[in-house]
Amino acid sequence: EVHLVESGGGLVPAGGSLRLSCLYSGITFNEHAIGWFRQAPGKEREGVSCLTNRDGNTVYADSVKGRFTIFRADAMYMVYLEMNNLQPEDTAVYYCAAISPWFGDPILGPTLFRSWGQGTQVTVSS
Repeated sequence: EVHLVESGGGLVPAGGSLRLSCLYSGITFNEHAIGWFRQAPGKEREGVSCLTNRDGNTVYADSVKGRFTIFRADAMYMVYLEMNNLQPEDTAVYYCAAISPWFGDPILGPTLFRSWGQGTQVTVSS
């Protein structure tokens, strides 16, 4: 069973930074993808970024390009989301999720991600 745990959320002022962590376990395929998603109150869950473990390729939503960076730790099973210049519209619950196996490009659509963490709250004050 795949298990994911997010951490690192919090309250920051506009312009601030946070680093979210996703620790995961139970994935047996080297070919897998880890995605970050967020959901604000009253809005649908949206893809923020995704990384494919096999080749390290990444993809970002247009709204976060240039501000957010997804990367993996040298040790396997940890993926980070570095978030800079946070704005109030970034306020949401952030989730990491996994697809395994996955041989394609990184994707932002949540439908194919079957394993999800419990989420971590990010609040950006204006």
